[in-house]
Amino acid sequence: MEQELFYVMALTRLTNFNYQQALELYKMVGSAQLLYEHRIEIGDIIHDASPHLMAALQDWNDAMKRADFELKYMYEHGIRGLVLTDEDYPQRLLECPDAPLVLYYKGNADLNQAKIISIVGTRRVTAYGQDIVRRFVSHLKRYCPQLLIVSGLAYGVDINAHREALVNGYPTVGVLAHGLDTIYPYHHRDTAAEMLNHGGLLTEFMTQTNADKPNFVRRNRIVAGMADSVILVESAAKGGGLITCEIAQSYNRAVFAFPGNVNAEFSKGCNNLIRDNGAGLISGAEDFIQAMGWQDEAQRQRALADGIERSLFPELSAQEQQIVSLLQETNDLQLNILSVKTSIPIGQLTALLFQLEMKGVVKPLAGGMYHLLL
Repeated sequence: MEQELFYVMALTRLTNFNYQQALELYKMVGSAQLLYEHRIEIGDIIHDASPHLMAALQDWNDAMKRADFELKYMYEHGIRGLVLTDEDYPQRLLECPDAPLVLYYKGNADLNQAKIISIVGTRRVTAYGQDIVRRFVSHLKRYCPQLLIVSGLAYGVDINAHREALVNGYPTVGVLAHGLDTIYPYHHRDTAAEMLNHGGLLTEFMTQTNADKPNFVRRNRIVAGMADSVILVESAAKGGGLITCEIAQSYNRAVFAFPGNVNAEFSKGCNNLIRDNGAGLISGAEDFIQAMGWQDEAQRQRALADGIERSLFPELSAQEQQIVSLLQETNDLQLNILSVKTSIPIGQLTALLFQLEMKGVVKPLAGGMYHLLL
């Protein structure tokens, strides 16, 4: 994996930061190392390769030197490189046609947490917007204690989302528009440092990459793609938050917005998005939980709070024991695989899995997976 990471990093440099082209080449061949090993006869592998592309793929020397420099920096500063095939790569991004070929990550959050939301909005957040973020995140804790909150570490809504996440004990990840050798804005460095212990920082950019305007748009697609839902708090008629919501819609992610005063400048974007059916209207955490269909989780947590915690040896029905026995053999199975192997119909299986979740025996993961806790 480390060797493939090296060649993937070189490939992103070789394609002159055309990340879409690098991703297409990678998927076409299946390995950056194979691209390198067959660089001389690349035309035999990629039949429609242009002369310019074939010429660019001949000389890897400078790109490999840069990748080697980057790897050394990563080792020295505890940064991980995640390629598409890495199990810790954000699996939701794999559903996106423009997924980053490689991500640089520093932190301790699970990027494949069972539930992930992104909170975005204007850099010029008002007292109304700050209050929305504060109330939403604190109330969300009652319904959904296990959650990852993602944003972009920018001024305004972003930094408020990160800070409220930390206050409420949620891990939070900031997606950056530059490399991990710097923090922008500089004033957010203390929050960023705290996030490394309670979340993390993520980017597709190597070190020595400036926070240029196009990078923020690229960053936004990661914020949108790695989450189950994007929530717009405040926005002017135009803004980066709206761009993130538009990208999220193209990825078939759930999009929600908080409405505001019709005359308020930084509510226009939210109000217009709701009016145009681009986002669901929410007024708080309970609205959001219901819209996402996460009520079962909230019910389970209330049950646990009332003392219905699982016993060491919970009583199981014959079918529940069948599911547990299968997961003991091969843990972390998808719902459809469980259905096939147990011969239990999906509808009935879903109800059984919920009962097992209520008993504290299993927990759902991203991608319809179920994990045995016993």
